[in-house]
Amino acid sequence: MESQNSSGCNDGSALIFLGTGCSSAIPNLRCLLEPSDPPCSVCSQALSVPPIQNPNYRCNTSLVIDHYSKSDNTHSYILIDVGKTFREQVLRWFTFHNIPRLDSIILTHEHADAVLGLDDIRSVQPYSPINEIDPTPIYLSHHAMDSIVEKFPYLVQKQLKPGQEIRRVAQLDWRIIEEDHQRPFVASGIQFVPLPVMHGEDYISLGFLFGEKCRVAYISDVSRIPSSTEHVISKASAEQLDILILDTLYKVSCKSSLYSIFVYSPFESNE
Repeated sequence: MESQNSSGCNDGSALIFLGTGCSSAIPNLRCLLEPSDPPCSVCSQALSVPPIQNPNYRCNTSLVIDHYSKSDNTHSYILIDVGKTFREQVLRWFTFHNIPRLDSIILTHEHADAVLGLDDIRSVQPYSPINEIDPTPIYLSHHAMDSIVEKFPYLVQKQLKPGQEIRRVAQLDWRIIEEDHQRPFVASGIQFVPLPVMHGEDYISLGFLFGEKCRVAYISDVSRIPSSTEHVISKASAEQLDILILDTLYKVSCKSSLYSIFVYSPFESNE
C-alpha cells in the first residue's frame, strides 16, 4: 500500500507516492521463497494481505507531482524516477488518481530502480505506430545520460539507420541538468533546484527542491547529505521547508539494502 496523497498547502496540487520501497521492492522474493523461522513479519504479509491494504507491499521509490495552475485551471504531471515497477505503479495508482498522462520526467540517478521502466513510458504516451508524437521532456545528469545511452540505445537514437524498420518506442526529449544547486531548471512550469547527495560514498544521486507557495525537498537514495546541500534546504539558506521527503539507505550494510520514506511537514507526518 502506497500512494499517500500529500500536500499541506491546499493550492489544488498534490504529491502522489507511487512507490516507497527498495530497489528489489517489498516483499523481498527471497523471504517468500525461503522463509525464515519465524517468518519475516514484513514480507510474509504479501501472502495474506491484498496489496491495496498492505503497508509493506511497496514498489520502487517514485513520486508524481500533480501541479495545479490556478491561472488557467489546468494540471500538469511530473514523474520523478521510472523504476522496475513502473508498469505496476501505473496500473495501481495512475488509474486510482486519474493521472491521464505525463508532462515531464526527472531522474535522480541511473540505477535500475530509477530507470528500468523507461521502455514502458510509451504505454502512457499517445499511440502512434510511426512515433509521430511530441516527445516527453526528461531531465537527467550527464552521468545518467551516459548510462542511458548504453542501457537504452533505441530510446536515444535520433535517426533510423539504413534499412532499419520503424518500431514503436517511447518518445523522449533528453535534457541535461547540472549536479549543482546553483543551476536550477524548469520542468512543466515548475522550477527545480538540484540537490546533490551521497548514495554511498562513491556515488552522487540528486534530490530536488521545488515549489513556491509550498517549499518541498525530495531526496531519495541518500546515505549522507553534504553540507552544501544541507545549507540549501536549511532555514539559514532561505525560508523554511514546508515538506521534507527523505528516502534513506541503511546506516550499516544490509543484504537487502532496505530503506524507508520519511515525510516531515508541519501540516502532516507520514512514514
